[in-house]
Amino acid sequence: MSANYWAIIPAAGIGKRMGSDIPKQYLSLHDRTIIEHTLQRLSQIDLLKGIVVAIAEGDPWWPELSIEISKPLKVVKGGAERCHTVQNALQALRGECTADDWVLVHDAARPCVRTGDIRLLINTLSQHDVGGLLGMPVRDTMKRADEKNRITQTVERNGLWHALTPQMFRYGVLSHALDKALADQFLVTDEASAMEHAGYTPLMVEGHGDNIKITRPEDLTLAGFYLQNQQEQYINTRADGMADGG
Repeated sequence: MSANYWAIIPAAGIGKRMGSDIPKQYLSLHDRTIIEHTLQRLSQIDLLKGIVVAIAEGDPWWPELSIEISKPLKVVKGGAERCHTVQNALQALRGECTADDWVLVHDAARPCVRTGDIRLLINTLSQHDVGGLLGMPVRDTMKRADEKNRITQTVERNGLWHALTPQMFRYGVLSHALDKALADQFLVTDEASAMEHAGYTPLMVEGHGDNIKITRPEDLTLAGFYLQNQQEQYINTRADGMADGG
């Protein structure tokens, strides 16, 4: 029996660096909230069986949204840290997932992820032993600094990647890896780091650089530009197809 695919969106964070009065996932972007854009992108992936969104306890903003997507949607309570939030979402899928099903964990504040990149991730990893994540090779010169921001080292950038999302792993293995990280009191910043800690070697899959995570105020403007540019590319591609008789 073939494996199913599920998506998890951790959305319980506050996003202090944005400096806004509301969590960043609820900020407006092109007449929608950021998280609505993110949900729309994921819902366009035909293979996905459903989506789980994990929100903060007592979140007053989520109930105000009118979510209209084509996929079954579950909403669960998040946790103190990202790993707890993802664990809660995995628990919500326990009755529907098999251990071999794939889970794609995607940041709520990455609304510009391209559906083509998500499909590339799925196609690349569907037969992989471990799983992996979207990323971008580092192109800039990398510096390491001390606590006073004084440079201590220029880091060799060959082999370095920016880790993006979605990150895609088997349900059973990811659940085990997160449990182990928590038991070992190992701080994980993403799902791949939990997998690495458990002894696995995830695969990097190159995506596009416009899959940014909205973290600071200036990122909101940049995300708006990227969304507009992607829409124009889509319209131009369709127009070219029609002109060619497609």
